[in-house]
Amino acid sequence: MADTLYAVAAMTGLAALLIAFIRMIIGPTSADRVVALDVMTIISISLIVFLAAFLERAIYIDVAIVYSIISFIGVIAIARYMERGI
Repeated sequence: MADTLYAVAAMTGLAALLIAFIRMIIGPTSADRVVALDVMTIISISLIVFLAAFLERAIYIDVAIVYSIISFIGVIAIARYMERGI
C-alpha cells in the first residue's frame, strides 16, 4: 500500500513539474517565466525531500535545503533586476 502511495505522489510531482515547465516555455511575459521557474524549483525541492523519505537517506534533506537557499537568492536577484534594473 505504501509503495502505491509513493508511486502516486511521485507521478503527481512529475506531472506538476511538467505543467510548470510548459508554462515557463509559453509564458507571455518574463515575469510569468520567472514565477514558473520558481514553481519548478519548489516542486523539485519537494521531490528531493520525497526521495529522501523514500530511500531513507537524510543527506538528501541537506541537498534540498541548500538548493532552496540558492533558489531563493536567485529569485530575489531576478526580481530586483526586473524591478529596478540593478
